Amino acid sequence: MTQEKISKVRRGFLKVGSLAVGALALSTRAGTSLAQPKAQDTKGALPRVDEKDATAQGLGYKHDATKVDKAKFKQYAAGQNCANCQLYQAKATDAWGPCTIFPGKQVAGKGWCSAWVKKA
Repeated sequence: MTQEKISKVRRGFLKVGSLAVGALALSTRAGTSLAQPKAQDTKGALPRVDEKDATAQGLGYKHDATKVDKAKFKQYAAGQNCANCQLYQAKATDAWGPCTIFPGKQVAGKGWCSAWVKKA
């Protein structure tokens, strides 16, 4: 391999490496800002997830698990709800609590979405 070819390969590697480092930095920054809690309401509690929110609709979230569209979300089974989901960050007896799927917001303990995972 000639010195000129080695230089071209080296420059290409540096360009791609620089782009990769930049992309990694941006994705890390975006992930950090998404994970931070949102503003709280006047009572100091996190706002509740709106069922009309795009993410909530995509996941089939309902405040009342008995109202889940069972034809669309076939993985739903009676008895599943946010309070017995591994992602629910409150006590199982709490009516509302934070969920890792909806950062900075609360979900209903009696609610459900398709991200439900059985609590260990």
